[in-house]
Amino acid sequence: MTKRLSRRKFLHATVSLSAGLPLLARLKAAPPPVRPAQGNFPVRAIASANGLKAVQLAYGRIAKGTDPLAAVVAAVNILEDDPDDLSVGYGGLPNEDGVVELDAAVMDGPSHRAGAVAALRNIKNPSQVAKLVMETTDHVLLVGEGALRFARANGFKEQELLTQKARKIWLYWKQSLSEKDDWFTPPDDDLDPDVAKFFGRPTGTIHCAGMNRDGDLACVTTTSGLSFKIPGRVGDSPIIGAGLYVDNELGSCGSTGRGEANLQDLCSFAAVELMRGGLSPKDAGLEVLRRVSRHTTDPRLLNDQGRPNFGLKFYLLGKSGDYAGVSLWGPAQFAVADRKGARLEDCALLHSGDN
Repeated sequence: MTKRLSRRKFLHATVSLSAGLPLLARLKAAPPPVRPAQGNFPVRAIASANGLKAVQLAYGRIAKGTDPLAAVVAAVNILEDDPDDLSVGYGGLPNEDGVVELDAAVMDGPSHRAGAVAALRNIKNPSQVAKLVMETTDHVLLVGEGALRFARANGFKEQELLTQKARKIWLYWKQSLSEKDDWFTPPDDDLDPDVAKFFGRPTGTIHCAGMNRDGDLACVTTTSGLSFKIPGRVGDSPIIGAGLYVDNELGSCGSTGRGEANLQDLCSFAAVELMRGGLSPKDAGLEVLRRVSRHTTDPRLLNDQGRPNFGLKFYLLGKSGDYAGVSLWGPAQFAVADRKGARLEDCALLHSGDN
């Protein structure tokens, strides 16, 4: 028996549909983007703000004919190998047990294939392992012990990823967690300088995307994830459609910031699909940030104005060569490299000021 729709539910559905009509109308009316001729696409690389050296390397290699995926993976290896970077690869901040667990994903535009690893221990270049998952297996995502065994089988050498600097920060976090445990918090005047200038609970990641003269796109995201996380926690970075996504007909998007918010909206996929409808990279990214804001209802995650109290950024590269960085809060920047050189540019902001 068919259920009758109540008047209240009918009105609610009508209002909800009407609220979405302006965006739908814009998408339907948007003209198709003008694209360069084959072989004349603008060579470009974009990344999160910590990727200035990365985009310089990626652009240089792509301009010389290196495959975009190989170029962007080589680019993020700069940070994965850097012991002073506390958010990526070797030197990344550990989970709550003091163990560094790394996540990474890659996606290739021409083949539309992807590979990823999550909660990978003892291997400092998870982006390289993710690329091999894509190239040599019928899988997309390997996690934990399985990812480590795969890396070993491919000749990756295990090493301790917890540096002395990261260990000191983690140890202070344990010491200052509670006054009811057996750890003593060091006096402020005895605080290690590395700890004193750091302390907080950062989320850190690098995303890098590139496009060659033929308009072929590729991207990579790699991270040590949320510092002091519950062991086994997986964020957005290795999840296709969240931490990154590319459609070779449209463009790419990647993310840094609060992974849980990104996972709940599959933001990178959503942004690329909005580009399919005709929105520019900037407008697509800002629209997805609006969705995240609307869907953030937990009081823990809201500031005094009822807005998200966390950071989230997207980095978008369109097939036509247009690009953007967008951020929930500012000031914020992102890195870009093209024939004008490598530089930092300002992100478009959903909300002015910090959170």
